[in-house]
Amino acid sequence: MAHLKRPIIEARWQNDTWHWRSAPSCSGFDIPSCREAQNGGREAMNVFGSNRSKIKQWYAKKSNSQFRFSRFSLSVLALLFSFLFLLYLFSSSSSSFISSTAFSTYDSRQCNSRILDLGERFLFYAPHSGFNNQLSEFKNAILMAGILNRTLVIPPILDHHAVALGSCPKFRVLDPGEIRFSVWEHMFELLRDGRYVSMADIVDISSLASYTSIKAIDFRTFAYLWCGVDLESVCSNEFNLKQCGRLLAGLDGNVDKCLHAVDEDCRTTVWTYQNGEVDGVLDLFQPNEQLKKKKKVTYVRRRRDVYRTLGPDSEAESATVLAFGSLFTAPYKSSELYIDIHEVRGDQRISSLMKNIEHLPFVPEILSAGKEYIDKIIKAPFLCAQLRLLDGQFKNHWKATFLALKQKLDSILQNANEQPIHIFVMTDLPESNWTGSYLGDLVSDSNRFKLFFLKEHDELVVRASEKVMAVGHGLRLASSAFGPGRIRDMKKKCAAEKLPDILLYIEETVCSCASLGFIGTAGSTIAESIELMSKYGLCSGQN
Repeated sequence: MAHLKRPIIEARWQNDTWHWRSAPSCSGFDIPSCREAQNGGREAMNVFGSNRSKIKQWYAKKSNSQFRFSRFSLSVLALLFSFLFLLYLFSSSSSSFISSTAFSTYDSRQCNSRILDLGERFLFYAPHSGFNNQLSEFKNAILMAGILNRTLVIPPILDHHAVALGSCPKFRVLDPGEIRFSVWEHMFELLRDGRYVSMADIVDISSLASYTSIKAIDFRTFAYLWCGVDLESVCSNEFNLKQCGRLLAGLDGNVDKCLHAVDEDCRTTVWTYQNGEVDGVLDLFQPNEQLKKKKKVTYVRRRRDVYRTLGPDSEAESATVLAFGSLFTAPYKSSELYIDIHEVRGDQRISSLMKNIEHLPFVPEILSAGKEYIDKIIKAPFLCAQLRLLDGQFKNHWKATFLALKQKLDSILQNANEQPIHIFVMTDLPESNWTGSYLGDLVSDSNRFKLFFLKEHDELVVRASEKVMAVGHGLRLASSAFGPGRIRDMKKKCAAEKLPDILLYIEETVCSCASLGFIGTAGSTIAESIELMSKYGLCSGQN
């Protein structure tokens, strides 16, 4: 007899699934009984099969309804998110559009009408490195603005290591466009962090008021005009002004009647003025053969008259803004690194200006603090020791720096009375690290030496800092478009939230009045500044 397929005769639900059992084969069994059992099994199977179909339908309906609900929920969430996103975009773009036409002018690469309507022509530059380097550039910028008859944009004081130029003697420097944009970015970082301090807040330029051709404007006011944004936006950095900075940096080229970016730097140019030379002659300092071969330097340095190149009848003359990169210069190998303007015989106005800016004093609030420290704390003739020991090349010259101080003190001791020698110390070496150095030896020898030094959080320093910020000299340099009310608004909205660090400036003031002499670190621009202050500054008559 043929083998019959065994039907399923039992089903049961267990552990969330159905389990099925087959009927035994009819082979070897009573056939009628077996058939009956098989038929019963089929009926059972039909019953369970019917239930199984219903279960499947129920699950299908449930799944479809869940899917429809999930799809509906996702649609609602997507619509809600889109609405909120569009609302955010509308509020942001509408406020920026209302307060600023700059965002539309960037695309067309045209000057904002706000700055064009003034009819003024501005000079922007990119300071860098430490304070005294920045002060040197500031003086050069005043000179260039005077020669070219442009309104100088006065920058803030940048953090010491925020922007670095590089090395002119090695012909390895940042391109002018790069340094302009880096400085722009750092200026707004200072504003955003509440640490903005104008160069005019620290350095007194009131003596320039006698020169009718010398005009200046604070960078915050200039940014308001250049970018076309309101005052709060400039000082709170509410908008992303990178594109505005790119335009000023000249990264996308010059803009007719709007911007002329000066891309000649110390690798190619030495600026002169009315020195009787043929314009464009080769400078004495050129890259040597080693630089040409090893570094593949191909630059040629030429001496060019700045007035002929960037003044009347030049391509730059019609630009509202003339943007330099670095204006740092220094004597080098019988020449200058970038600006060689020392004597101007044919222009009495510029000759007088050069004498005036040779020494620019600190603002009265800083000078008064230095004088108070001398009169109330030191109260005796003293020597000043400026010891730069940790930064850059100076950390390798401790021995030479301390030797110069020791020799000076030995000389004073030969003529000293029984009173200890008063020494004012300004150094970057923390007091906790003086032990084991010559400074530690001086502290220990209290019978012969008495040391004085200032700290950032000393009451006298903090009080002077508060006075500097209260006066706000920088924001007084607004524009012909600004009345007294507008200047008051600028002070409210753009004042620094944190007190400026003016310790260095008070220290330099004190050192410049050292009647027993001054010992500075060789090669330090701080030492050079103090020596200049000793010659022209607060105590110049005494010294």
